[in-house]
Amino acid sequence: MPSQNPTAIASSCFLILVNVVLVLSKSTIEPCSNSDYCNALLGYTLDTDLKVSEVGSLFNADPISILTVNAIDISYPDVENHILPSQLFLKIPVTCSCVDGIRKSVSTHYKTRPSDTLASIANKVYSGLVSADQLREANNIQDPDVLDVGVSLLVPLPCTCFNGTDNSLPAVYLSYVVKEVDTLAGIAARYSTTVTDLMNVNAMGSTAIKAADILAVPLPACASNFPRYASDRALIVPNGSYAITASHCVQCSCGPGNLNLYCMPASLAVSCSSMQCKNSNLMLGNVTMQQSSAGCNVTSCSYGGFVNGTIMTTLSTSLQPRCPGPQQFPPLIAPPSSVSKDSVSAPAPAPESDGAGSTTPKSSVVPSTGLLPGVSPISSPSGSVSGASSLMNSLATFPMAFILCSFVKFMMFFSL
Repeated sequence: MPSQNPTAIASSCFLILVNVVLVLSKSTIEPCSNSDYCNALLGYTLDTDLKVSEVGSLFNADPISILTVNAIDISYPDVENHILPSQLFLKIPVTCSCVDGIRKSVSTHYKTRPSDTLASIANKVYSGLVSADQLREANNIQDPDVLDVGVSLLVPLPCTCFNGTDNSLPAVYLSYVVKEVDTLAGIAARYSTTVTDLMNVNAMGSTAIKAADILAVPLPACASNFPRYASDRALIVPNGSYAITASHCVQCSCGPGNLNLYCMPASLAVSCSSMQCKNSNLMLGNVTMQQSSAGCNVTSCSYGGFVNGTIMTTLSTSLQPRCPGPQQFPPLIAPPSSVSKDSVSAPAPAPESDGAGSTTPKSSVVPSTGLLPGVSPISSPSGSVSGASSLMNSLATFPMAFILCSFVKFMMFFSL
């Protein structure tokens, strides 16, 4: 019987195991040790045409909040039943919790259909935001080849909080699935951050990325300074989007000219408490200006948080060198019905204004997209890049690796 070379066999098996692990996608893992949560975003590309309400159902998210966080005009009739086109990229708001020591979103469930497999659910339905192995582990599925129809599956989704800050500035984190055409520089430019920042946030040793990697992308945001006893304390709104608070009575926006949160009454809201500043005729969001030889006297009625069902307002007066211009709002786009070819192939696509969007919100039914708990900020986020399927998912591939190793051993036995 020919002798075997254990070293050669071990080396071959090691290479196979390494290759098996390397084919797994990566995502940023944020360790946590408490019950804090935050509102985060997922980058999602539609695999097929879907109604806005159907997208909301997939992620257990308010359909209107999906539209508003993408600055899509919601004043169109029956907008929740508007059909969004395949390949459209959307930011999806989710709640990011601390589960088993790491951040993840566990509020999404999916009901299986006759043609479903774990792979199709992961790759097509959820656009690579979850893996088949993660679905199997999260739902304790013994035989992944047998899926009963109508079963509700927990869909664990990647998310990060990092205390709602990036370099000590307010930020909301987007979990972005890397595409073949993407580069780290392109993603950084698209989302107004830097390559260095992306590398630091995702604990990357180089700028190399590959398709199916999941990056945590910090989005600049506008943050409130409401008191801790306000139910919407630490309200934070991603730049270029809208949010609603105070039981849908107050609408807040962020950008595009600055990162100061601007709030005003939600015009379609009903049964709201008074939004008039005390000792003033000004309503929430009103600003008056009076030019003088010393500068510009600016008086404003600002939102101060939602406390025990009451809308708090703050009247403030300041002397500024010059009078500020009119309030700018993130431009709105019409509900998309098509996706341009360029936007599909371009790095990090997302809905954008074509220049024809209104600069004033046409509707105020804008659900909240960013309530964060009152937590102390950190100077800069840190995380670890690991297999999106985690170590357990890597181990889940061991049976296949074992078969491959056995095959190598078998071939080497007859070649010696």
